[in-house]
Amino acid sequence: MSYTDDVDQTIAYGQKVLSLLKSRKCSASPKNYELWFTYVSGHDRALVKSVNEALKVDGTLSAKASEKIYIEHLSQDHVADQVEQVGAQIGGEIEQILAIVDNTMGETSEYSSSLAEAGSNLNDGLTGSSLKNLIQTLVDSTTKMEQSNQELQSRLKESSEQISDLNQNLELVRTESRTDQLTGIANRKHFDEALEEMIRQSERDGTESCLLIGDIDLFKKFNDTYGHQTGDQVLRLVAHAISSNVKGKDLAARYGGEEFAVLLPGTTLQSSVTVANQVRLAIKSKELVKKSTGENLGVVTFSIGAARYRAGDTAESMISRADTCLYAAKNGGRDQVKCETDPGIEFDAAVA
Repeated sequence: MSYTDDVDQTIAYGQKVLSLLKSRKCSASPKNYELWFTYVSGHDRALVKSVNEALKVDGTLSAKASEKIYIEHLSQDHVADQVEQVGAQIGGEIEQILAIVDNTMGETSEYSSSLAEAGSNLNDGLTGSSLKNLIQTLVDSTTKMEQSNQELQSRLKESSEQISDLNQNLELVRTESRTDQLTGIANRKHFDEALEEMIRQSERDGTESCLLIGDIDLFKKFNDTYGHQTGDQVLRLVAHAISSNVKGKDLAARYGGEEFAVLLPGTTLQSSVTVANQVRLAIKSKELVKKSTGENLGVVTFSIGAARYRAGDTAESMISRADTCLYAAKNGGRDQVKCETDPGIEFDAAVA
């Protein structure tokens, strides 16, 4: 995330942040400061929207709401920093290994020169003390070379173990950077990358592939009625139902807010509609109970739009058609699946 280098502007942002923290009765923690700084700078429109929606509830930003917004919009930046940091550690370790190897190679060259010189002296017919000195020189050079090799082997083993540990840490960080922290399924970044790859695969092989985009029906009303904590419970329930009904190379992702997406490589449109209905019914079959009170909150319904890959598709065009189908499902009464071959669905020429 980049901000202007204008010092005066940055100070102005900071003053406004402190004023907001005081007026909204929010703690001046580093996370809150970063959140409100991002808000007043306007660099992240999605974060601004989330903050504004939270403020509509009671005029302030609760600790839970702040943490939720921070996780959804800012924590990924810190994950990227972690990836860079671990990567730099690995690079530094490799540089040290190369330096040791270079040093050992120099000593090897020196040892080879000693052997060549000894061979030349032996050809000259050394005797007595001269021969004894030559032998001692060879013994010393060999001992030095053996020590150098032992040090190299020991350092290489140690570095190998350190790099292995760093690689494991890097893999964990990368996994975290591609996972939605609230629901545990793939996040938008992972989805975007996977969609591009699915399109490339279909272009190369001519295979069929499909995209589902779904939205929780009337989620805002539900959230306003029962609160954000229960809303989070609903999001987790939906994510679990989706991930439980996809398999293999399929990918379930949180697209944003209450929207979810599923990538179905190697799947026909008809089969993708079947999967979509399985997901929809799985969500609808779950009885939602408020954990804090045991109150039965009824069922959650889910609307889904399905689009298939067409030659020349981009990620944007495929998403646009799936979105159009999703809107048709919403406008058709919700709790249903619409695909791009259903009658009555019209696409803009630019995305058709």
